[in-house]
Amino acid sequence: MPEICRFYGIIIKMYFDDHPPPHFHAEYAEHEGMIAIDTLHMFSGSLPPRALRLVKEWAVLHQGELRAVWRLARQSQPLSKIDPLS
Repeated sequence: MPEICRFYGIIIKMYFDDHPPPHFHAEYAEHEGMIAIDTLHMFSGSLPPRALRLVKEWAVLHQGELRAVWRLARQSQPLSKIDPLS
């Protein structure tokens, strides 16, 4: 699963040709959550509250880019990196 971003110990990834809804995976230590791109709702898994806040803050800033990377992933194309939260 390609890594598209990393910040504050959080790794953001997307699978190629993954299932709907459009989403990304966020990993922090031993935790992993799947977050829907359109709603930013974590629909599977768990993250500590602080990590989830940071992930959502980052995702709000990059929602358009996340949609574009999702489209690339669905087509098994190379994925673009997205700038980290700073």
